Amino acid sequence: MEEFSYIKLRERKDIKGDAADWFHCKWGVPKEAYLKCMDSYINGETEYGWYLCLNGEDIVAGLGVIDNDFHDRKDLYPNVCAVYTDENYRGRGIAGKLLSMVVEDMRSKNISPIYLITDHTGFYERYGWEFLCMVQGDDEPEMTRMYIHR
Repeated sequence: MEEFSYIKLRERKDIKGDAADWFHCKWGVPKEAYLKCMDSYINGETEYGWYLCLNGEDIVAGLGVIDNDFHDRKDLYPNVCAVYTDENYRGRGIAGKLLSMVVEDMRSKNISPIYLITDHTGFYERYGWEFLCMVQGDDEPEMTRMYIHR
């Protein structure tokens, strides 16, 4: 039986290593980079957090907030990053709940607007995000879509 819970990583510091492994496996970014960002959040050095959906104790979806998600518009921050839902769990509104959770959490800390980059069209608009502009991703040949949530 599925039992979903939505958490901020500060609420479950004990799964930080598992979360870093999970994000690394999905995106190929070194585990150490995730751990550094997660430690800064857990230790209160930043309010840019990490958000997860668990099915029991298994991570099935997640996202984070960082200064810059590897693009040339350093003036547009913070950025939601690493948005991912395991394939078997897609189409159930999980990513939408995580996106709403991060928007509310950032807003409660007077952090607004927030940004994200994506190749998707149509998905983020469902959750109140607006297309803002095209940006150049680091080491990417093509421009990438940037969205804003105000």
